[in-house]
Amino acid sequence: MPEFTRRTLFSALAASPAAMELIASTLAHAADLAASGLVGELQGPTMITDPAQWPKQFNEAPMLAELVKAGKLPPVEQRIPAEPMVWKPLNEIGKYGGTWRRAFTGPGDGENGNRIQSQDKPLFWSADGNKIVPCAAKGYELSDDGKTYTLFLRKGMKWSDGAPFTADDWIFWFEDIYGNPEVVPTPTPEMRPKGKPGKMVKVDETTVRWEWEVPYFLFEDIMAGDTAMGGGQAVRQAAKISFGGYSPAHYLKQFLPKYSSLEAVNARAKQEGFENWVQMLHFKKDWELNPDVPVLGPWRTVRPINNPIWLLERNPYYYAVDTAGNQLPYFDKVQFTLAENLEVVNLRAMAGEYDEQERHIDLGKLPVLLENQTKGKYKVHLDLGFAGSDFMFHVNQSVTDPEMRKWLTNADFRRALSLGIDRDQLNETFWLGVGTPGSPSPGESMPQSPGKEWRTKWSTLDVAQANKMLDGIGLAKKDSDGFRVRTDNAERLRIQIIAIQAFLPYPKLSEMVADQWRKIGIQGDVKEMERGLGFTKANNNDYHMFVWNNGGTELLYLFPTWAIPVTADSIAMGPVFGKYFASGGTQGVKPDDPNILKIWELYDEAAGLKAEGRNKNAQEIWKILVDGQYGIGTVGQSPAGLGVRLVSDRLGNIAARVCNAQHCRTPGNSHPETWYFKS
Repeated sequence: MPEFTRRTLFSALAASPAAMELIASTLAHAADLAASGLVGELQGPTMITDPAQWPKQFNEAPMLAELVKAGKLPPVEQRIPAEPMVWKPLNEIGKYGGTWRRAFTGPGDGENGNRIQSQDKPLFWSADGNKIVPCAAKGYELSDDGKTYTLFLRKGMKWSDGAPFTADDWIFWFEDIYGNPEVVPTPTPEMRPKGKPGKMVKVDETTVRWEWEVPYFLFEDIMAGDTAMGGGQAVRQAAKISFGGYSPAHYLKQFLPKYSSLEAVNARAKQEGFENWVQMLHFKKDWELNPDVPVLGPWRTVRPINNPIWLLERNPYYYAVDTAGNQLPYFDKVQFTLAENLEVVNLRAMAGEYDEQERHIDLGKLPVLLENQTKGKYKVHLDLGFAGSDFMFHVNQSVTDPEMRKWLTNADFRRALSLGIDRDQLNETFWLGVGTPGSPSPGESMPQSPGKEWRTKWSTLDVAQANKMLDGIGLAKKDSDGFRVRTDNAERLRIQIIAIQAFLPYPKLSEMVADQWRKIGIQGDVKEMERGLGFTKANNNDYHMFVWNNGGTELLYLFPTWAIPVTADSIAMGPVFGKYFASGGTQGVKPDDPNILKIWELYDEAAGLKAEGRNKNAQEIWKILVDGQYGIGTVGQSPAGLGVRLVSDRLGNIAARVCNAQHCRTPGNSHPETWYFKS
């Protein structure tokens, strides 16, 4: 159980009228959060796209000026592209210097830094998350028939080592990384609309074009989303992933057989401690582990993630400036300090040891976080999310145990489990009442929501109905303790649940649900696992249920991983199904569930539709998912995941509220490169 429930919360804060007033308004309802002052207006810096308003002279950080003076770095005018990204900071022009202190939980927490580096995406989303804006690329054009997509790069842009960033880096990725089955054994469906592979063409040094056989209107959103193609170098070329659309050709060619020989690269791999050249390549292109790989983002790794301190340092060739001509970022460094567990993260945050931290901050500790604001010299912000469920059970439809497969693939079994969950108890205990109980479907404000009634369908507590349904499908027999037994032997039916300590205390949440399921005769065995091990088991199809959120699925096509099996790394519904779809049937297993096949049909069709048609297809997919309870949602649309943000009083240009969503790469689209230390 967490430290605070709603009842104990008020007695714990009885001596603090100010905190009582804040928390009382917070707990009233999520819709009333704005009145508490914890939720502000969505804000962000302003992008200046008119070249006439761009600065004509440039300045640089003192640490880089020293390198220029020593002859170790070209002058700033030669490092900034002819077509930079120009920002008018949120409040004022910042000051150079300082190290942004932050927490991370180990080598499996790479996304912590990927989100900060997300300015390496070709395109991004505006501060409110509603409009596609330029990023590493200056713009794009989609043909009227949807079959041609052209991306325009920035003239004079460079990698962090000073080498030119051009269309050749895109073609290199397409032909030598993505096009090599030893590196990418499972292609992304984002390059195969309706199963028909597209091709990438170099138009000139700063122009790349995609050509498709069928209309592909969805691609403009994909190139801005957290997707295989639009995710950027950092997130999509770490941890053996090889997507992202481009790679530093001048650096990575030396590790490929094509540019020397198989014998030469394998010999080098052995010499450097790798089994073969493929393993070496995956390491060399991983910005988290390899400080030598060139990057495009505002900072670059100088001490790898597999150390107690993961240290980033400013990219001297970063392509963005402010309106005064100062090359960004303002911070010299970003320091991630290893925390043994999430409790340590929160304790250190309350002590003021971090300058900005939204990842791993526990909503359940909100009262204590508020109490310690003055002492810790920070301010608490709550950024509400849009996803349907911060905590849900992803039910494996491809489980190998025949008996468990018999039940986990039974819709009424899943519906009964959902009806056996007391979501209000979860909300009161772990969300302090600020979440919205219900199914995994998006909030009604999202264009892909199937409607208000789908938030509650099969998603309210009804123990009597749940027991009746379980009896009716053939699970009426129970053991002496009242638990239902398997039909292939007399043993108790046990659901194995993988739970990772992450954004919320998933193991404790799972234990509460397992306790609730006792009332319907179901045994839930919660297995708390380290993040890397848990994901490995899930990707190997070795699980019954996997506990996570469904963040990002509020815009289904941009991040479908936690809703439907259409990507090679999808855990939702069944990993072997995702591999089958992503590979075009060359890998994985084809499902025999007509609902999954219908979802695939709707998903495929959506690629060629414009926004209104895509949204309708998404609504139909959500209806199938909720009616079948393929993923059992609990509580969502809250600040619980990445939305409890602690900001040092020393920081400037901080937004009152940021877009808390997967496609916004929280906190990336609030552009940390424009933050600075006021003192």
